[in-house]
Amino acid sequence: MAKTALLAKLTAKEGMRDQLLDVIADIGMRNVAGEPGTEVYAAHKDSNDADVVWFYELYSDQAALEAHGGSEQMKEFGKATREFTATRPELFFLEPAVAKGLDF
Repeated sequence: MAKTALLAKLTAKEGMRDQLLDVIADIGMRNVAGEPGTEVYAAHKDSNDADVVWFYELYSDQAALEAHGGSEQMKEFGKATREFTATRPELFFLEPAVAKGLDF
């Protein structure tokens, strides 16, 4: 089974990135804690845009990604982040190839 990855761009409403990150640190991290197929779930502040958060997510396989995306917890997360985001998340689906520190 091939691992799969996701890069997601979340754009906060102007000046609300910290509130968005608070929701990610609370609800987002709590949700993925019980997902064995979610291997990496990391949020990053964009250094050039004060309103953007990038996610890198690595899953054991496509089924794990689908389980994560379709979970009730992700619906809760979507509702909780909606008041702080300016647009829908931009999602980029990836096939991992080469990395240091990640086991493919």
